[in-house]
Amino acid sequence: MTRTRPWSLALLTAVLLACSPALNWREVRIEGMPLRILLPCKPDRAEREVTMGGRQLPLRMLGCDADGATFAVSHVQLPFAAGLDAAPLLAGWKAAVLAHVQAHAEVEQAWAPSGVGILGAGLHLRAEGRRADGAAVAVHAVWFATADAAGLHLVHGVVFAPQARAEVAESFFSGFAPAP
Repeated sequence: MTRTRPWSLALLTAVLLACSPALNWREVRIEGMPLRILLPCKPDRAEREVTMGGRQLPLRMLGCDADGATFAVSHVQLPFAAGLDAAPLLAGWKAAVLAHVQAHAEVEQAWAPSGVGILGAGLHLRAEGRRADGAAVAVHAVWFATADAAGLHLVHGVVFAPQARAEVAESFFSGFAPAP
């Protein structure tokens, strides 16, 4: 009879855990607009009222936690109005997110989801900040505006994690695409 050494059992357990997928990507449609995304876990959905552009509007959110990170997408729809400019609304949204996590943008660059017609310039940023409990948080976020017959859509996607994980954030953001 062969005796199993404790370290070999621990090694086998570690190998099996490494093979289990921590990020189980799935396609999710964003309600109220022709956009789909990929999320690494089954999303929760929520809605709350926010003030944007001088109006009370429903902010729809979907997101989940996987592999130590939070993945979320928020969406606001505004009716078309003469002179409505998405840029200041997106800038205000960005400022609110950064203030919430006590962060300043470290790297900003233009960004657009592949195949999605956007209005103006989309934005991708990376930042470091603090959660409400004081724990460090790395932020990867995008903002963009698009429009369809229903109105103007403002979209924000974000990954919050204890440490920067650019490859995971890139997988998430590359999953933003037009819905069939």
